[in-house]
Amino acid sequence: MRLYSTLARGLVDLPEPPGPIGMYVCGPTVYARAHIGNARPYVLGCWYKRWLRERGYEVTLVHNITDVNDKIYAAAPGASAERAAEATEWYLEDTGRFGLDEVDHWPKVTESMDEIVRFIVDLVGRGYAYEVEGDVYFRVGRFEEYGRLSGQRIDQLEDEEEEPNALKEAPRDFALWKASKSGEDTAWDSPWGRGRPGWHIECSAMAEKLLGPSFEIHGGGLDLVFPHHENEVAQSRALGYEFAKVWMHNGMLRFTGEKMSKSLGNVETIEEVLDRWGIETTLLFFLTAHWRSPIDFSDDTMEQARAQWTTLSNAFVLDDQTDAGPEWDQLVAVLDDDFNTPAALALMHEWRRVRNLDRLQKALEIFGLAPPDAEAPDGIRVLARLRQEARQQRDFTESDRLRAEIEAAGWEVRDEAGGYRLVRAG
Repeated sequence: MRLYSTLARGLVDLPEPPGPIGMYVCGPTVYARAHIGNARPYVLGCWYKRWLRERGYEVTLVHNITDVNDKIYAAAPGASAERAAEATEWYLEDTGRFGLDEVDHWPKVTESMDEIVRFIVDLVGRGYAYEVEGDVYFRVGRFEEYGRLSGQRIDQLEDEEEEPNALKEAPRDFALWKASKSGEDTAWDSPWGRGRPGWHIECSAMAEKLLGPSFEIHGGGLDLVFPHHENEVAQSRALGYEFAKVWMHNGMLRFTGEKMSKSLGNVETIEEVLDRWGIETTLLFFLTAHWRSPIDFSDDTMEQARAQWTTLSNAFVLDDQTDAGPEWDQLVAVLDDDFNTPAALALMHEWRRVRNLDRLQKALEIFGLAPPDAEAPDGIRVLARLRQEARQQRDFTESDRLRAEIEAAGWEVRDEAGGYRLVRAG
């Protein structure tokens, strides 16, 4: 199996099965409802774990939650902890609707302070970090490989979002620990006084805690290459850790040609997209572009995805089928070689055309796409209707309870545009 790595600037062979494979995929900063672009690394990570498992690997997937950050302080002055907890639940609820359920660990910054502080203490002890009036900074100039991941010269690299401090040894040095400031309503004890971590140190500490000092794959959006991932590499390798071997950066989701972001105001949330278009259409949409390429989100592209899903799912309306068409090994070939989902989708359409429904269904299930099943019993349909009513009233506790009851009976509710449908679980 091969995967493109930003660090290697080319395809890298993964070890032979069973591995193990550790995967760390950067998650959201939780201060508002996550936009649909945030779903791409989550979905990709879950899909790739499923494929690795299909190919005989033992896989652990970590997806972190950044619940301490300047953006959270700005979004909820005086109530940042409450906002972070609320927004975390939103993210878990929204991503949970995809039904992929592959994340093994959801570490939070607030639950990792001991590990973060110890990591910084070690960096200070080795001379890679220094304290200035309660702040602690990483000495970028001491780490000779700095800039290797992003492919830039060290004298050209400086994080524009890094807070200026005239007492820093060099402008490009970045914060590992920040002393408490006015307007920040959360703080933790440290050897340098009360404060909280900088953004980059959290992932180094949480990845090392859950996957060890060396693991196979680190994922996240292409916009994280610098400064976030460049700084992660510096922090971890400064302590002698190999850290991630393969850097899997997905292309950005674009809204009419622009990167989708809250700061640009061109945002549609995961919740809004799933409510409008449904789970299957949204997952099909993500299949249409290679994971390394940008993907354009618009009514047109979503309509095209919906049409494709309708075509594929309609294949199961009739029972007649054949064993014709491409061999399964052809799907293996395109997914083993840099996880080429557009090529996989083309094979699925060919299996639909020749009515090889067994291979089509097996392929769809890898990506969380479930074909329609026989009509559910009356009791299950009643529970599904009650769940829909609870969701409309935003009673998510009752909605989740009803979903669990439906699943215990062997059925799954799939939310889609205009309502929902029931499919047999498994």
